[in-house]
Amino acid sequence: MIRFSKKMTTTLLCTTLTLTAATWATAEEEKPTADLTMGFYSQYVWRGWTFSDESLVIQPSMTVSYKGFAANLWGNLDTKEYDATASETNNWNETDLTLSYDWSMLGLDFGAGYIYYALDNSDDSQEIYVALSKEMLLTPTLTIYRDYDSFPGWYITAAIGHSFTLSEAISLDLGAKAGYLMADEETTYADPSDPSDPFRNFLDGVLSVALPVTITDQVTITPEAFYSFALSSDSEDMLAADNRAYDNDETTFYGGVSATFAF
Repeated sequence: MIRFSKKMTTTLLCTTLTLTAATWATAEEEKPTADLTMGFYSQYVWRGWTFSDESLVIQPSMTVSYKGFAANLWGNLDTKEYDATASETNNWNETDLTLSYDWSMLGLDFGAGYIYYALDNSDDSQEIYVALSKEMLLTPTLTIYRDYDSFPGWYITAAIGHSFTLSEAISLDLGAKAGYLMADEETTYADPSDPSDPFRNFLDGVLSVALPVTITDQVTITPEAFYSFALSSDSEDMLAADNRAYDNDETTFYGGVSATFAF
């Protein structure tokens, strides 16, 4: 079952009304765009933590965009969720709402947004973020996230990537990303070397490869593969010991395929 908290329901309703009003007011000038993506993956991995265990996860995502503004709704369905009591059941365990605005200025690309995490096995949480990137070789991107709710702290990522055109319909996308976690409190993320201190160190790295195949102007199929790994000895210890994760490996290789429908 999809679970929405009162806070998230109110936010989603206000967002829908705002986008609808904006669309009616300027319908003759420009129409919003939308896309729906269905992803099927061997694991659900987020910032180094593995939140599934030997089960297929299905991750639908829908985005509506208009003049730089966007609203995205994303979810995770674990088809064989691990349970400490040994019960196994299909479980929709997360729904995320992201509101964002992207713009370009002075030869740079900027982004800012808000994320609401509705979590079935933990307290809901909220983040805001800002991003900066440059269209050049490897497209370097810096993103800073601030969780101000249930897991207070900063998470900073530096990423690079490049796309190679293989044919008119196929490209090869390569990416690499490193993350640094700076927690506010040791009760949220503790330093394994000194549990009385909050964790403040490099957390995770991700290498990715994707092969987008354009079927039609509206349909794209993308096989994907990822390698997630700890970036420090402290993050290895924390990822291995954290009981919030289903699989405590500090390195994870996973992959899958996604289908995107644009309309």
